[in-house]
Amino acid sequence: MAVRSRRTGMIFIVVALVLIVVLGAGAFIFKDVLFPPAGSQPGGTAGAVPQPTPVEMDNVIVLTQNISFGQTIPDSAIALAPIPKGGYEGLYFKSKEALQGKRARYQLQAGTILTVGMLSESAVGSWASSQIPPGYVAISIPITKYTSVSYALQAGDHVSVMVALMLEELDPNFQSKLPNYSGIVAPPGETTTTVTGEKSSIASVTSLTLGIIAGGAGATIGRTELEPVLNKPVYIQPSESQRPRIVTQVLVTDAMVLYVGKFPKDGGAGGAAKAAPTPTPAPGVTPTPGPAPAASTDPEEITLVVTPQDAVTLNYIMLTNGAKLNLALRGMGEDPNKDAKTEAVTLQFLMDQYNIPFPSKLPYGLEPRDNSLNYFHPTPGPASAAPAPAQ
Repeated sequence: MAVRSRRTGMIFIVVALVLIVVLGAGAFIFKDVLFPPAGSQPGGTAGAVPQPTPVEMDNVIVLTQNISFGQTIPDSAIALAPIPKGGYEGLYFKSKEALQGKRARYQLQAGTILTVGMLSESAVGSWASSQIPPGYVAISIPITKYTSVSYALQAGDHVSVMVALMLEELDPNFQSKLPNYSGIVAPPGETTTTVTGEKSSIASVTSLTLGIIAGGAGATIGRTELEPVLNKPVYIQPSESQRPRIVTQVLVTDAMVLYVGKFPKDGGAGGAAKAAPTPTPAPGVTPTPGPAPAASTDPEEITLVVTPQDAVTLNYIMLTNGAKLNLALRGMGEDPNKDAKTEAVTLQFLMDQYNIPFPSKLPYGLEPRDNSLNYFHPTPGPASAAPAPAQ
């Protein structure tokens, strides 16, 4: 019995070994079917590399030479170039016939792919108008070397505009400078003694009708004060006309310089190497070169790009004799929307903010006397010759 059980166990072991050998051989033979290599497709060639999908191309118009502002596009300046097809149907030009009679809105460089926004079917305006973004206007103001950062300003710079005002007190009804002149109203039939003119003069007037006698500058209205020594009231009049008071403040925080000096007669259509970038250029539009520079003389005006309200304000200032404008250059790359808060400067602000005392009255002073502030004093004359030494 024990011998039979041992024989049966050996048979099972042999059968198991045979099955393992058969399965291993089958797996080796059919390994490519059971485990295909990476990158191979069922039914395809093992190890084949997937091919990219071909890209459809479109032929569009491209410039082969530079085109000036306002110039009609000639056939000799364009060619066809392939670009991938996309969702931009109607944006590009695909035939030379579509460009007939069209003019450049900007100074265009060779190699630029033409789009509908770059060309106009009618005559375009001046170069200056093409540089002004929507919602802004350009206005010219006078400048000197002291009000324009010593002529350092160039097209494309950003500046702050400061204003200085000279203010005086006025009579609200007459709108004339204070103090007023006094006069005498004489009823009819009365004899009146008057003081007239710069110097005192006595005159007796008998009026038959109501009369008004003006005293002129000699009758300037003053005020009554108590004299401290005699303790008596005295009437005081001003010794000179009213002195204006000065105040300065930033008027326009950020303005772009469009051009310095007078524009050329053609308005800049000829173009030049100097570019005047627009603060908000249209997408895809290359920077536009400005007009050719004028003669090398000191400019007397500058053109700024500002909001319509700022333009109205600058116009008012230029019509006012008691106001002056000055420009401060802003740093390159500074945020134009950054609103730097400033305080208006008056004489009182200057004395308080910078701790400037009012000078005391002293029993001594500088010699020679000088009533003005001037860094450039007169050059003293040649020294007199020294006397010859005694023999």
